Amino acid sequence: MSNWPIFVAGAWVDSATPLEVRAPYDDALVGTTWLGQAPDLDRASDAAVAAAPAIAAMPAYERAALLRRVSDTLRERREPLAAVLAAEAGKPLRDAGAEVDRASLTFSVAADESQRMMGEVLPLDLAPAGARRFALTRRFPLGAIAGISPFNFPLNLVAHKLAPAIAAGNAIVLKPATRTPLSALALARIIDEAGLPKGALSVVPLARDVGDRLVTDSRFKLLTFTGSPAVGWAMKSRAGNKRVVLELGGNAGVIVDRDANVEAVVKRLVAGGFSYAGQSCISVQRIYVHDALYERLSAQIVAAVEQLRVGDPLDPATDVGPLIDAGEADRIAAWIQEAVVAGARVLTGGQRIGRACYAPTVLADVPAAAKVCAEEAFGPLVGVYRYSEFPEAIDAINRSRFGLQAGVFTNTLSHALQAFERLDVGGVILNDVPAYRMDHMPYGGVKDSGLGREGPRYAIEEMTELKLLVVNQDS
Repeated sequence: MSNWPIFVAGAWVDSATPLEVRAPYDDALVGTTWLGQAPDLDRASDAAVAAAPAIAAMPAYERAALLRRVSDTLRERREPLAAVLAAEAGKPLRDAGAEVDRASLTFSVAADESQRMMGEVLPLDLAPAGARRFALTRRFPLGAIAGISPFNFPLNLVAHKLAPAIAAGNAIVLKPATRTPLSALALARIIDEAGLPKGALSVVPLARDVGDRLVTDSRFKLLTFTGSPAVGWAMKSRAGNKRVVLELGGNAGVIVDRDANVEAVVKRLVAGGFSYAGQSCISVQRIYVHDALYERLSAQIVAAVEQLRVGDPLDPATDVGPLIDAGEADRIAAWIQEAVVAGARVLTGGQRIGRACYAPTVLADVPAAAKVCAEEAFGPLVGVYRYSEFPEAIDAINRSRFGLQAGVFTNTLSHALQAFERLDVGGVILNDVPAYRMDHMPYGGVKDSGLGREGPRYAIEEMTELKLLVVNQDS
């Protein structure tokens, strides 16, 4: 399909401004969709507010059935959806297929969670004033929600906005990334076909100045945003009284303890650092290795990285595809050059390949202040660092302004517990990389990495209001 209409207030429409979607690898035209204009956003917002009571009134079994239909259709359309993902996002085909599988799971889990929105009964007779009284709690949908999703997982991160919103009984207007809107529109079509009430969902690519109205419109009761820290925190400051969930960036650290299995660790580090060219906020970026293993592990990482195949994401043999655009490849080159000038060594990689690809790169002796260590690289590079004592590695990870997830490879129980207690992150992944995520996990960070949690159950908590009923049995 070359022409992709946008989904506004339950209708598939065009606008006055076409939006060409081009492949990051070779700039080929993938498809043409449309940028929504201010009147389109107005219609979508009005429709979401109007449809909120209808979706809130849907029984749980109907919402669950709808979500399961979406999950099933995603599985049925796996191959064409993966092809769209690979083309518009530059994601290697096998990774694109895995993303479709994850999106299907996200909707399946949300279906289950829609039937588990349970409250509780609280006894109140803890003091004489509470005698013959008890309380009930129940979660209610917020109403209309605004969502903004990023380019790097343009299907599954959209699913993490839409599935829990529907499960909780909310209407939602979603602004997908303008570089990768086609996957979101394909998902919107599947949800529309599944029978969602008209107006309860709009998926509208928008220019930033128009999309900013999602942030400031007080009719939206929650803003859920995944993207860069600078943009996310600025949105929060303008969001008024609405709730805000922010899933932002990271420069994920890994600790490799002296008793780790080097061969197994290397395999996971390479997968965690270079899948989708490192364009994930939990991609491995900083690897802290005990002195006893440093030389051996560094050499094996270099050898493994040099076996990765870089190229066309539509080639099934490709391991590492392009960055999202040529400008990002320019940025990675500049950051690596900055680190080298400051004293870093390039162990492998360090060069541009074609239009938007960059060779998988391993760095050593990187100064802590260099951007490739201190900031979110969002590219195919890792830095390898030495440490002598386990607490040093924890402190090094914690010096970052980010705190999303961290990985710890150790067979020492005391070190595992110490890492869990002391690492200032949203999640500690033991004996695996921070890039590990199952879609039902609570996912989110601290510090500049964000606010709130995703994962269907936890997103539903963010997207609902807890209400209390107190019962006096004597009246």
